[in-house]
Amino acid sequence: MNSIANNIKKYIENIPSSVKLVAVSKTQSTDKILQAYEVGQKVFGENKVQELIQKHEELPKDIQWHYIGHLQTNKVKYIAPFISLIHSVDSLKLLKEINNEAIKSNRTIDCLLQLYIANEETKFGLSEQEIEDILKSEPFKNLTNIRIIGLMGMATFTENGNQIKNEFSYLAKVFEKIKTTYFNDKNYFTELSMGMSGDYQIAIECGSTMIRIGTDIFGNRN
Repeated sequence: MNSIANNIKKYIENIPSSVKLVAVSKTQSTDKILQAYEVGQKVFGENKVQELIQKHEELPKDIQWHYIGHLQTNKVKYIAPFISLIHSVDSLKLLKEINNEAIKSNRTIDCLLQLYIANEETKFGLSEQEIEDILKSEPFKNLTNIRIIGLMGMATFTENGNQIKNEFSYLAKVFEKIKTTYFNDKNYFTELSMGMSGDYQIAIECGSTMIRIGTDIFGNRN
């Protein structure tokens, strides 16, 4: 068995069954993605629209594609017909655009709201208050073709495990608050996407339901 297949198996055997593995395939070849697919990995994460479209056209149609990067509103229309989940929604403007394109594609698109938890200016995301403001707003309530199924966040890139744990714990706390306050009667608000190759174990301890792993599966990026 090749190393990619072994890496996938290692993760599937070592993470709880309640945690979904998103194999981050950005910059990786379709051959490498197929190696992962052939041992049962069906969920892949991409962060470049053009690359994602090409891979979607070339690869098996039962793959679930997750968009994990910062998404520009003018690019939504290209992925709306097929995307399974958009992890990184960070504005009401983007939600409106996703909704518009979902209507054109006659489908409902699942989204996660991205909470800003890192001590880094390069990361995107909403504050806790901004998330609440969106969910309380009339424009949000009029969006018929999107479904908020949880939250997403990226911890600071640091060796300090305590800092990472504090950031993930905060995200988990906000998730519970948002669920109780705005989605208490919605059984689909279940996903907490946090944790990557370097910090996924801490994320799982803090309640992650979805981890995004790239390098540990595919090796260094091309």
